[in-house]
Amino acid sequence: MESTLVMVNVMGAVALLLFGLSQVKDGVTRAFGIRLRTSLAQGTRSPVRSFAAGFAATVALQSSTATALMIASFVEKGLVRPRMAQLVLLGANVGTAVTAWIFATGIDWLSPLVILAGVVLHRTGRSSAQQGAGSALVGIGLMLLSLHLLGLATEPMRTSPALGAFLTLLDGALPVALVFAAVLAFVSSSSLAIVVLILSLASTGNLSSSLTIALVLGANLGGAIPPVIATLSSPASARRVTVANLIVRAIGCLIALPVAGMVAELLRTFPIPAGKLPVDIHLLFNIALALLAWPFSNWLSSLMTRLIPDEKKNEAGPHYLDDNTLGTPVIALSGATREVLRVGDIIEAMLIKVMDAFNANDLGELKDVGKFEKQVDLLQQEVKLFLSRLGRQGLSEEDGRRSIVIIDYAINLEHMGDIIEKGIAEQVNKKIGNGLKFSEEGYQELKTLFNLTIDNLRIAQTIFVTRNADLARQLMEVKVDVRRMEKQSSERHLQRLRDGRLDSLQTSSLHLDILRDLKRINAHIVSVAHPILDESGLLTESRLRLPQ
Repeated sequence: MESTLVMVNVMGAVALLLFGLSQVKDGVTRAFGIRLRTSLAQGTRSPVRSFAAGFAATVALQSSTATALMIASFVEKGLVRPRMAQLVLLGANVGTAVTAWIFATGIDWLSPLVILAGVVLHRTGRSSAQQGAGSALVGIGLMLLSLHLLGLATEPMRTSPALGAFLTLLDGALPVALVFAAVLAFVSSSSLAIVVLILSLASTGNLSSSLTIALVLGANLGGAIPPVIATLSSPASARRVTVANLIVRAIGCLIALPVAGMVAELLRTFPIPAGKLPVDIHLLFNIALALLAWPFSNWLSSLMTRLIPDEKKNEAGPHYLDDNTLGTPVIALSGATREVLRVGDIIEAMLIKVMDAFNANDLGELKDVGKFEKQVDLLQQEVKLFLSRLGRQGLSEEDGRRSIVIIDYAINLEHMGDIIEKGIAEQVNKKIGNGLKFSEEGYQELKTLFNLTIDNLRIAQTIFVTRNADLARQLMEVKVDVRRMEKQSSERHLQRLRDGRLDSLQTSSLHLDILRDLKRINAHIVSVAHPILDESGLLTESRLRLPQ
């Protein structure tokens, strides 16, 4: 019963430590997320700055995994060179070791004060940054408290015969000890938590120096696995970063483990307290690993390019929707905006294809329209799902409005795609397939409206990004012109029918259907201007003229 209680206390303390780590990461991301990501991306212009950026980001986030995932996403977008990313992760490894060393200096007595300060700041903070900083302080306080609880929980282990027998078995099989610690670090997704646990066990006096080294090496190895798992579905450029970090740590462990006994003998000649030995080894290992791996970072990047070649890019899928940015709404909304602009470009390509087929009587121009429309459907659905997940993170009022605008525009673009594929493309196909020819006047009217529709779409794309009220007003005025053009073209077409024009009689339904569909597309295009004019107070609720 007593041993069960001890294990429950230990696991509870470790769980509190992991929760504190999570609080720190979430709080820092909320308070400094944009600046942190920007600094990390901009701080990789030289090897030294890259190493320092990784170190600073990990100390702030208390998570080398979070740093690894961020830098991998930057490499994927081409913002950071692969070699610099490797140096960032070497700095991150040292950063998490320094964090463990600081926590082992005996400052756990500060936990009540840090938690109190964090709660006060979170409660009184008026900005998101202040509340995030408060959450981070609470997380740090909980981590310090967990160290104190771990010390209390492991105290009975000093005299535990079962623990002694288990550690004796591990002491005789250091590779097994390394794998055991690696599994724990992988399951907990935190090498820091396992090093702290090893620190608590070392304070009981039951760990030999060689076993301590093996366990710390395992914690380092296991801590590199979660980023690899998290990027399995990412592009090759992102996977290369996390896999290379795992390879570097694995090589370091393979070099260090065989000499663990010799290093243990050497350490006995230094006045290092047994209680601090795990964090000292952790720090020394990562510093030595950084010094050894630094000169080979360029070679390692080249090797990873050969080991993990670029896969054939899926042009149909989303390019800019990164789940790693969901914790930073501004960046996530920026990615969604870029994805929707890409949808608009596909719609423009569809319009041009249909117009070229209409002008040249070439059915070959229509063959890709269906494929483009399916891509539009897929992308607008992905954008909606992505922004729905973002909405669960808690958005500001402004970010919430922007999210709705992006979704509305994506839906309107999807409607345009349906009209082009199921309406205009089918009508042009009938024209070409049946060998029909429009009257010269009717052909020029439709050609003019095609060109105007494409120009309006390009203006809408600009308005969607810039939110320019003058352009929005201009686009609304063009809508009136389109309506007038459609009405005049219909009237002139009917007049040609009254005049008995054979070419107009043969193409009558096609002419009117294409006019109607181009008018509908322009109505969807103009919708991008509505929220901008509404915010500016320039949009009325009805077009009806007030009674005199």
